[in-house]
Amino acid sequence: MNPAPTASASAVHDASSSLARARRLSVAPMMDWTDRHCRYFHRLLAPNALLYTEMVHANAVLHGDLEHLLGFHASEQPLALQLGGSDPGLLAAAAAIAEQRGFDEINLNVGCPSDRVQSGRFGACLMREPDLVADCIAAMQQAVSIPVTVKCRIGVDDQDPQQALFALVEQVAAAGCRTVIVHARKAWLKGLSPKENRQVPPLDYPLVYQLKRERPDLCVVINGGIETEAAVSEHLAHVDGVMIGRAAYHTPYLIHRLDSQIFSDQRIQRSRDDLLLAMQSYVESYVAAGKPLAHISRHLLGLFHGEPGGRQFRQRLSQGSAALGADWSVVLHALAATQAWTRAA
Repeated sequence: MNPAPTASASAVHDASSSLARARRLSVAPMMDWTDRHCRYFHRLLAPNALLYTEMVHANAVLHGDLEHLLGFHASEQPLALQLGGSDPGLLAAAAAIAEQRGFDEINLNVGCPSDRVQSGRFGACLMREPDLVADCIAAMQQAVSIPVTVKCRIGVDDQDPQQALFALVEQVAAAGCRTVIVHARKAWLKGLSPKENRQVPPLDYPLVYQLKRERPDLCVVINGGIETEAAVSEHLAHVDGVMIGRAAYHTPYLIHRLDSQIFSDQRIQRSRDDLLLAMQSYVESYVAAGKPLAHISRHLLGLFHGEPGGRQFRQRLSQGSAALGADWSVVLHALAATQAWTRAA
């Protein structure tokens, strides 16, 4: 394995400070959702937030198409790669490749509850093996100079959440991990689907707050069921950062408002129209290369959620993007639906 790149102490400190600021607001890694097109759009919406890739297994990084798996537009940074796996050596090698390709953080998935993930001995089932998680963190820490973080649950199945979460955090912190992202629900590995695991187990935000109180030396980011600006403000009174999941995808304008509120001035906001039109050159370049508009447009569907003409926007964009040769004009046609409703109002 090639040695990890070196950096001056001041450069590392500056990068770390910048990343710590960005962690105040982040968008969760979501399979089949947070691909490079989604992240490009989310960066327009949230210029200061930390973005995450979909989870990629370490084996895929070592043996797959790196441009397909790890390619990103420079504007997406700061950007973290979420890795899946439980072999310290493989994870270390994958992390080193990711650092060489320019990622700002490596995040280990200790929260996904799917059967496929369990059969591969990674994801949420690793909550039962904090020693192994710590070994994985230590190996990656030795391989890279960028931060290595963990995203976990508060426990699985019949584990006591406080014991399970605090034991895991204690182990990974001892291994050098300084940031933990906690989805404040248990994961039930048998009996609930991945979708149900995002909704059914009750949320325990106070436990995550307690973790921050007892480990003030760590950066603690909270995740799970966070859908409003008021909720974000409440969480930030107790923890270092908030990670938005499905709400960032289904109602993406939320992260634009949050970015303005957290990082600058909530009065400095761009209109939905303006943000959509800012996608033009990206979309036209992609379509000109012979690629389907639908790869990008599916991530734009929720931009006008709850707004006049929002349903018509979604319908026009979804249906129009499916047509052969669909191009930027489809997006403009969808936008016209919202503008017509606005004029009528």
